[in-house]
Amino acid sequence: MKWLKRTGVVLAALILMVIIWMITNVRNRHPGYSLDLTIEAPEAAGQLFAGFAAVPITPTVVDTWIDANGDARYQPLDGDVFEDGNGNGMFDPVWIAGFHNRRPANGIHDDLWARVMIIDDGQTRLAVVALDAIGFFHDDVIDIRKMIPPQLEIDYAIVCSTHDHEAPDLLGLWGGGWFKSGVDPDYMAYVKSQTVKAVERAVQNLRPAVLRFAQDLTSAAPFVEDSRKPIVLDPGVRLMHAVDAEADTILGTLMAWANHPETMWSRNLLISSDYPHYVRKFMEEGVSDGETMITPGIGGTVVYLNGAIGGLMTTSPRFGIAHRFEDTTYTSVSFAKARAQGQQIATVALNALKSNGAVELRQGGITLRARTIAVPLDNKIFRLALALGIIGHGFERWMEMRTEVAVFSLGPASFITVPGEIYPEIINGGIEAPPGQDYVLQPMEVPPLRELMPGRFKFVFGLANDEIGYIIPKSEWDTDTPYLYNAISSPYGEINSLGPETAPVIHREISDLLLQLMSDQ
Repeated sequence: MKWLKRTGVVLAALILMVIIWMITNVRNRHPGYSLDLTIEAPEAAGQLFAGFAAVPITPTVVDTWIDANGDARYQPLDGDVFEDGNGNGMFDPVWIAGFHNRRPANGIHDDLWARVMIIDDGQTRLAVVALDAIGFFHDDVIDIRKMIPPQLEIDYAIVCSTHDHEAPDLLGLWGGGWFKSGVDPDYMAYVKSQTVKAVERAVQNLRPAVLRFAQDLTSAAPFVEDSRKPIVLDPGVRLMHAVDAEADTILGTLMAWANHPETMWSRNLLISSDYPHYVRKFMEEGVSDGETMITPGIGGTVVYLNGAIGGLMTTSPRFGIAHRFEDTTYTSVSFAKARAQGQQIATVALNALKSNGAVELRQGGITLRARTIAVPLDNKIFRLALALGIIGHGFERWMEMRTEVAVFSLGPASFITVPGEIYPEIINGGIEAPPGQDYVLQPMEVPPLRELMPGRFKFVFGLANDEIGYIIPKSEWDTDTPYLYNAISSPYGEINSLGPETAPVIHREISDLLLQLMSDQ
């Protein structure tokens, strides 16, 4: 009897310890943090300033490995062996994010970057950061904001991810097993410190600027596909180009387009920023046929941002990308395909900047609204991953995730920040209520957000200040039979979404901020 009592006490103590550990994992990492920011443009539009910087966040790959069966999964039982680069007797992998876990890097193809544009109207200073990363949680964004020196006078920092599927895991989902985080704390700290360094350099590089807004809303459509019905793309290339107002030299360019950087797909073992690497390279250096410069580059620093990539917008292995100058279409995975895609997108962007539709802004002011919000967490897999510490993101309130949305305007342009992968139909319209939907209702996320955005140039910054996963119209939510459009299986997306209420909440909050913004215009 005593033995049973002692065993019961030990088990109860162990259960209590596990519960405390789980509660600690989901704790609010920034208690009391809340943002409700309202910034009005100066009464008199004045000189604008812009600054750019690019700082590498490339990891160091110490240990490599031999993939015995070519499945891109490190499995010693399959005969996979590692090469101990630092001689410590242990495998020290850099886990690549996206697709599946157990995918360690075997080297570096091209650098990863923290790229920054600073915009200053003389009263308000914004920092727009683009990280070559799969995603970056809101808690980590807050860490960076707290690390930015006050003397830099940043009024609002926006930290976006390109959603690169060939970069190290910064979310935790792609480690060495289902219950092992893939985040290396040392690499995470490095990314944060390098990002702050990039912001510092961009502030140091501030110059009086003339901004040039340009866009091409159709020409990039052949280089992206929608893998889920309804077929709705967001193919527009939108640009904010900055020229030194005094020296007439190029400072840099912010560019937004919507597509998953996963052209290199699931078996690539080299760290890379995927096609954005080539977009930036060809925009900065120009597009050549190998002998003649066909489209000159613009120089400066190009900051690439992703947009409405839910749905999902992708370049799958079967999707062909045509070579710019040769009679070749790439239909299998290769860096040549990613290069051709980047060259095509860069050409669209460079031509847009030269077009008659571009608009210059010599004086202007920033109007901004930003707000902390809470989104219900209904995804049971995510709940477990949070409790086990695999995902490093705490609760704002019980089973609610703190995140953030923002809108701002500058001259002929408006901008919205979305904390995840929003479906293009929520942005541009085209939401459907097809047979088989889990919730029998008409589209809720109406009107499309771009209808509410003022100005001619309407930028969407995806994965901005957080990565909460897919933002799916509730009328298109589908996990139960019968499936949408009479499909034989459920569509992809819901497994990586917080839940069916995510899209209504995000649409409502951004719509409210946009209505506020428009009322002050």
